[in-house]
Amino acid sequence: MNILVIDDEKLIRWSLKERMTREGHAVTEAEDGKSAAAALDAELPDLVLLDMKLPDTDGLTILKSIQERAPELPVIIITAYSTVDTAVEAMRLGAYDYVSKPFDLEELTITVRRALEASTLRREVKEHTREQKSRFGIHNLVGKARSMQEIGALVRKVSQSQASTVLIRGESGTGKDVVARAIHVESARADKPFMNITCTALQDTLLESELFGHEKGAFTDAKNQKKGLFELANGGTVFLDEIGDMSPTLQAKLLRALEERAFRRVGGAQDIKVDVRIIAATNRPLEKLIEEKKFREDLYYRLNIITIDIPPLRERRADIPLLVDHFLKRFASEFRKPVDDISSDGLRKLEGYEWPGNVRELKNVIERAVLLGSGPVVAADDLMLGRMASATPERDKKLFSLPAKGFKFDDLEKDIVLQALERTGWNQTRAGELLGMTRDQIHYRMEKFGLLKNERAT
Repeated sequence: MNILVIDDEKLIRWSLKERMTREGHAVTEAEDGKSAAAALDAELPDLVLLDMKLPDTDGLTILKSIQERAPELPVIIITAYSTVDTAVEAMRLGAYDYVSKPFDLEELTITVRRALEASTLRREVKEHTREQKSRFGIHNLVGKARSMQEIGALVRKVSQSQASTVLIRGESGTGKDVVARAIHVESARADKPFMNITCTALQDTLLESELFGHEKGAFTDAKNQKKGLFELANGGTVFLDEIGDMSPTLQAKLLRALEERAFRRVGGAQDIKVDVRIIAATNRPLEKLIEEKKFREDLYYRLNIITIDIPPLRERRADIPLLVDHFLKRFASEFRKPVDDISSDGLRKLEGYEWPGNVRELKNVIERAVLLGSGPVVAADDLMLGRMASATPERDKKLFSLPAKGFKFDDLEKDIVLQALERTGWNQTRAGELLGMTRDQIHYRMEKFGLLKNERAT
């Protein structure tokens, strides 16, 4: 790390340079405001040690200048006892900390270490947030259809608002999770967690524990206290997919959490307050579920403040060429294959298909075509649609023949899940796509069959 020491006392500069050099840092010295400005213009350091009193200026003036050009640059103030009030003012203006003369070199070294660690962490969080925005930002909502343009504008407004609940509706495969991610990464919550769970992936008791956590001894397998998604996502976003399949009991507990912004862990007696944005998604008609007494009306109205309806792909066929181009580039890069175009016959084939699986199905079709294709242009014959995608030469051949003596279904399920994981390099999302499952459903089965330890061993 590069450290700039600004102090008019040569002995202090020398002692600080000696110590910081032994710590593995490169040190630049400045004896007054003019030389400090020149050093800052030449190269921004990773940390500044700044004396409050200089021959031609004062530390606060230099601090303000640093804050204007690099507000995240950590500055540690060095001050005489008589000017501690000024050092406190410097802290208010953005200095990381201050030390009083005569200072203890060991304590100062620890302060420098902590400041650099905090600065590094902030940079890493900022870089992670930038990467997440690149991967999941609003530009990933591909489409020129009017409906998608309206959704993009709404996502932008919602993400910048204080809305605490959002409901996303649409058929399976339309991209409800993509919209949820975009809302999160475009918001002020982007540097906080995005926690998602599919409400059909777990049994009620396990789902409640996943959402709200549990106390040690709350049930048979609760050997330790566990924080739930709401607690872990504090400050961020919780995405509840397939909310229409949540049981009435859990719906009541979710409603309380939404209204009071508080919940209790399973087996707990203390309310836990959190600040999270809830994004719920469903492919089922909630109004009909209310009539059938399967979904709480009060929860529906609590969720249905801001609703985003995503149209099926068959209703926005004009977006198919854009989506094809998007997925071609993505998978060509991922698989390192020189595929950059699709034939006119191939595109017509895709535009004439009904897409019951929506954008997810299109993505899978293009992924398969890129993976198995041999040329730079995807041909019509490379595109396996609908039943064709799973067709075999022996059309009537069963996928599995039941043994005469029967077998344990769990053994078959474990074997199939294991095969999917091995084929995809233990990528849970892609393994789920092979089996028509969500990542949460795969993860649940990995826990069920004790496969998580295998993943850690790979």
